[in-house]
Amino acid sequence: MRRPLRRSSLPLLLLPFLALALTACGGSSAADAGGRSDGRGPVTLNVGDQKGGSEAVLRAAGELKGLTYKIKWSTFTSGPPLLESVNAGAVDVGGVGNTPPVFAAAARSKVKVVAATHGSAAAEAILVREDSPLKRTADLRDRSVAVAQGSSAHYQLVASLVKARLSPKDVRLSLLQPADALAAFSRGKVDAWAVWDPYTSQALRNAGARTLTTGQGVVNGLSFQVAAPAALTDRKKSAALKDYVERLRRAQDWVYEHPEDWAKVWAKDTGLPYDVALDAVRRSAGTRVPVAVDDAAVAAEQKIVDTFARLGLIPRAYRFADFVDRRFNGSLPPSTTAPRTYGEAS
Repeated sequence: MRRPLRRSSLPLLLLPFLALALTACGGSSAADAGGRSDGRGPVTLNVGDQKGGSEAVLRAAGELKGLTYKIKWSTFTSGPPLLESVNAGAVDVGGVGNTPPVFAAAARSKVKVVAATHGSAAAEAILVREDSPLKRTADLRDRSVAVAQGSSAHYQLVASLVKARLSPKDVRLSLLQPADALAAFSRGKVDAWAVWDPYTSQALRNAGARTLTTGQGVVNGLSFQVAAPAALTDRKKSAALKDYVERLRRAQDWVYEHPEDWAKVWAKDTGLPYDVALDAVRRSAGTRVPVAVDDAAVAAEQKIVDTFARLGLIPRAYRFADFVDRRFNGSLPPSTTAPRTYGEAS
């Protein structure tokens, strides 16, 4: 149940959003087509989501109309637990950042990257409090940093440390999911927080936080749809997946063209203040361009694999290309296509 939003403290501001982002809250889309998934009726596509994610944007863009298959939604707090469900066969496809697939594949999970977007990395940030003495990434030496293990923020933190000639061993990592990281950050239990939007925009606008550094020029800016191999080998589910990712691409175009409309929907769906949601749209969500899962994307992800393997953060090195399926690329532009921008507002 949502609690009233209050501007007097960071935890109370974010709790409505965080409380709604509970793992494995299942539900069927109101736009579901009727029928069974036993081969004699419309197939059911099991989709992993995050609150204010794919279901919300597809509905807002009108892309849940006219489905010839059913969608069963399950909601997760972040990418790593979502991909655990993909590996387990409970979820057919779900959207994640650039790092969760690296961890999942390192654990030999049954996952395939099938679609991608390229967006601004400005919201992939390391935050500190406004009164913090920390001024640059190198100042994080011997400091405590909260981050969700296996998240896109995890690699952004590692890459930023490496750029500053530090390693993860030079800081004290607190591996926390966003709700716990928020509490630790706001109470001064950690010195910094590596995180992503909309948490970045929320903390910057309403929590007295400031940006120490961002992922701009450090991370690849890619996000993915990741599918279960079993779904790809099923004829009906593969057809549904193709249609699903095409709808997501059209919805992404709609977000860029209607930032205020999407911010209103996003705010209502998550409990975020509207101004925070609009900040996040302009900073990150609206900048994403649907792109091909091509050689450049694979190479960019291989860099993450190699970095994490060298630092001992994953159990093995491997070929990221083995965990990619390019059948839905079509005529999409290359993965290096520049993100969209809202000009100075972004």
